[in-house]
Amino acid sequence: MAAAGAAAPAPANVDPATVAAIEATCFDYVDGQLEAAPDRVARALHPDLAKRAVIGDTPYERLGLRRMSKEELVALTKQGALKTSKEQWDRSCRVLDVVGNAASVRLETPWFVDYFHMGKFDGKWIIVNALWYSKPK
Repeated sequence: MAAAGAAAPAPANVDPATVAAIEATCFDYVDGQLEAAPDRVARALHPDLAKRAVIGDTPYERLGLRRMSKEELVALTKQGALKTSKEQWDRSCRVLDVVGNAASVRLETPWFVDYFHMGKFDGKWIIVNALWYSKPK
């Protein structure tokens, strides 16, 4: 990963402008978190975002998931949960697949890996679903 933001090779036969637009949404999301800029994060997210992390079985739930809404994620950003000085940014975004108005994307930082499903609405790519993994500290 590079501090300026690395983008891996895109899938074959995908328009470079489409890849660039998807990557821009990915970087808006993560850079907004690192800057503690909630408006930037909110722009990248669908109103009905489903953000989840696998936690496994708990005393209360089989196949447990940690769930987070768009509102919760924006509030955490506003609190500066991941605020990091720009010289320490280390993140990458890789477009895995694009078909029509749907895309799969992998985002990695030193703290987490996110797998996004993005949708294109009114010409703009936004994050609809996210499955994330917190890296061990």
